[in-house]
Amino acid sequence: MKHLSFALPLLALVAAPALAQKTDPARLSEMTKVLASDEFGGRSPGTEGEKKTIAWAIERFKALGLQPGGPDGQWTQAVPLIHTRLGDGPVTFGATPLRQGTDVSMTTVRAAPQVAIADAPLVFVGYGVSAPEAKWDDFKGLDLEGKVAVFLVNDPDFEAAAGDDAKGRFGDRRMTYYGRWTYKYEEAARRGAIGALIVHDTDGAGYPWSTANASNGENYDIVRDASDPRIALQGWLSGEAATRLFAAEGLDLAALRIKARSAAFAPVALKARFSAKLPVTVERIESANVLAKIPGRTKPDETVQFAAHWDAYGEGPPDAQGKTIRPGANDDALGVAGVLELARLFKAAPQPDRTLVFALWTAEERGLLGSEWYATHPVDPLEKTAANLTLDILQTAGEAKDVILVGAGQSSLEDLLGDAVRAQSRAITPETASERGLFYRADHFSVVRRGVPSLQLMALGGASDMRTGGREAGQKWLDAYMACYHKTCDAWDARWNFTGVAQDVDLFHSMGQRLAKSGVWPTWRPASEFLAIRAKSAAARN
Repeated sequence: MKHLSFALPLLALVAAPALAQKTDPARLSEMTKVLASDEFGGRSPGTEGEKKTIAWAIERFKALGLQPGGPDGQWTQAVPLIHTRLGDGPVTFGATPLRQGTDVSMTTVRAAPQVAIADAPLVFVGYGVSAPEAKWDDFKGLDLEGKVAVFLVNDPDFEAAAGDDAKGRFGDRRMTYYGRWTYKYEEAARRGAIGALIVHDTDGAGYPWSTANASNGENYDIVRDASDPRIALQGWLSGEAATRLFAAEGLDLAALRIKARSAAFAPVALKARFSAKLPVTVERIESANVLAKIPGRTKPDETVQFAAHWDAYGEGPPDAQGKTIRPGANDDALGVAGVLELARLFKAAPQPDRTLVFALWTAEERGLLGSEWYATHPVDPLEKTAANLTLDILQTAGEAKDVILVGAGQSSLEDLLGDAVRAQSRAITPETASERGLFYRADHFSVVRRGVPSLQLMALGGASDMRTGGREAGQKWLDAYMACYHKTCDAWDARWNFTGVAQDVDLFHSMGQRLAKSGVWPTWRPASEFLAIRAKSAAARN
């Protein structure tokens, strides 16, 4: 392959003797700087930035001496996507026009040239949860066919007080999958709705309106068949707009929030009707996951995955400085750099018993789409995938005395993490923002849904206890990062300190060394909702 102008020198990737191997902060910095440069255009699927990103990643894996890990001996797995963008057109909630980007942030994932909704009934469905195991049903037999459903974000017990029916049924403040926007859109589609709007609030969503509005009318989906429908129009309704619109109906949204915490809650039909007539630009594109591997010596059919996503948000509206490229330096160029470092470390060591797979997914920012395609079209059997370890946003403030654990209590991978953490003289701190549902918001969740024990490292779960400055310094870093989340300012900075990132990558290296040995099968905890799924494939591992 012709060397590209943005490629790192190949000599820089030659592995040192095995005994000297440790994650190199300088390598992490340099690779992040390259991937987050303007030359990659924000790494959006279906763009020139994708072509450059994939070529760069393949060249890196080749230079390290890895083998292709995709179908038929290829470096990539094709991921067919639908790319849509809404145009301008009238949208009304009753007699009130809605402004895209201010009142609502809407998209579609249907491959139709127009969204046309005329006077559709609107119905408020509370949190929109149907959970028989929790004896909870917000729908009460309601037929949503042809209607637009309005949801609250998060779970019924997110704001529940003592004495509320919802208290403790859904993990208290810890978000379950019922609280995720993906579940709500899927449930609306299953029930025949034509549209779904989720009322945004920063605490419940886990991110501000600027993040919910980052799509700019654009969306992606994997190509699906008729048995897996999607609603015609989906999106967020700003909290301010929702309060105003409900008040015009004679309804108090704050009071309805309280009623929605009761198991007796029933949907509330609104007098207003919803209409939208919006042109849709539809593009069918073929994106790709990048897959590399180190074949196993004795159990090549058993695998361990190390993963990150290569995509970011591409270009968007100009910021105050006129910048349009959203480079995704930490989210997730840094994760890609970490996966490449893990590949370098493992390639320098003796051949593992199991096959080690290094996966760089596409379209994570569009709904975990690349990993979802892999999970529904696995190259290696998921029932023999021992574990998935995912890197997605790591703190760049320096060394930490702890590591933030997202999704505590899910699997025995936490035991392996504990051993690795103790070897670094660190501690585990469970996430302090479990209401954000971070366990359900990264690519590992695509294989988690199919039963694969997984663990992610993500610094958004809480303030790290920094070796210099303690948790106050960790909170300062977290606040500064969140101000740039999915924005143009998530850019590589020479002032970033990659020593803490190196610590975390070393944790996965240590865990991976144990997982690479045959006979080690992580398990789900008894209380995990994914235990039963994994149990169905137990015979394959026996």
